Amino acid sequence: MSDRRFSVVICVYTEERWEDILAAVDSVRAQTHPALEILLVVDHNERLLTRLAEEFADDAAVREEVVRVLANAGPRGLSSGRNTGIAAARGGFVAFLDDDAVAERDWLRYLAAGYDDPYVMAVGGRTLPAWASGRRPDWFPTEFDWVVGCTYRGLPPGLVRVRNVLGGNASFRRTAFDAAGGFATGIGRDGDKRPLGCEETELCIRLSQALPEAVLLIDDRAVIHHKVPAARERFGYFRTRTYAEGLSKALVSKSVGAGKGLEAERRYTTRVLPAGVVRGLRDAVLGRPGGAGRAGAIVAGVAMAAGGYVRGALRARGGGATFSSGPIPSWSDSATKPGVPEVAA
Repeated sequence: MSDRRFSVVICVYTEERWEDILAAVDSVRAQTHPALEILLVVDHNERLLTRLAEEFADDAAVREEVVRVLANAGPRGLSSGRNTGIAAARGGFVAFLDDDAVAERDWLRYLAAGYDDPYVMAVGGRTLPAWASGRRPDWFPTEFDWVVGCTYRGLPPGLVRVRNVLGGNASFRRTAFDAAGGFATGIGRDGDKRPLGCEETELCIRLSQALPEAVLLIDDRAVIHHKVPAARERFGYFRTRTYAEGLSKALVSKSVGAGKGLEAERRYTTRVLPAGVVRGLRDAVLGRPGGAGRAGAIVAGVAMAAGGYVRGALRARGGGATFSSGPIPSWSDSATKPGVPEVAA
């Protein structure tokens, strides 16, 4: 696996996460499978861009892996930030880590192991919540851990083939982007206050359409811990996020078709969620804390996501929602490629 060199992309946007960003970088530096480089892509925040460049200015002289600080070359948002990182990546594999997450020491080692099969184009891992309060809220169902960017009940354990990886803990062969293009802008988080998502779902489906023989995996040994702030432990955020997921799913369906766009969701809503409601009601009968709340949250989450999907589908049909995806330019011909500013670090 020594030839499997990873460029690790961490997209950042606010100084409020300064300590989290440094912790994410440190966790990549501590990997048993060393990264080739760490790319910090700053989303239209000049002060943060300058501060990070100063923080890592002397890094290359004392460390094997290089930290490169880049400005997002596209419109505001996570998708274009990731695309900027992909374009600049020098490794044959590109891994993504959220800016408020830390990876366990063997994270890259397990991601790299998944590429033993040459048909494997993407490998993801398991994301565990680090609750600000120190524990999961009693009412919060594990079936909805995707609300806080984490692995949820219903995903099979072990090393398994999947339709899509989860964007905050994922890796791709660099050639996957040559075949499918980059992350679509206009689907996921783009500076809008609504917590949109699904950009990695749309990309993975598009990748499988471009390369029908492609294999996408999740290895639950590749673990990261994702910080969940107190505001996201509240039902108000849960309600907003599930509604936004419906909006995003409508755009995914517009892009790749409802058959593929909702394939995994059908099993999730017809099998996983009903079982979760039954467990919650059973726990309520047995006097266990939060059982009724979990059952109610599942029902509310389905209703909000369905409402968001209907509204999103109507907007998409009427031309009120747009998104775009395209090829990722090569960075190798120029370290100062026009339109993709880099700050030496």
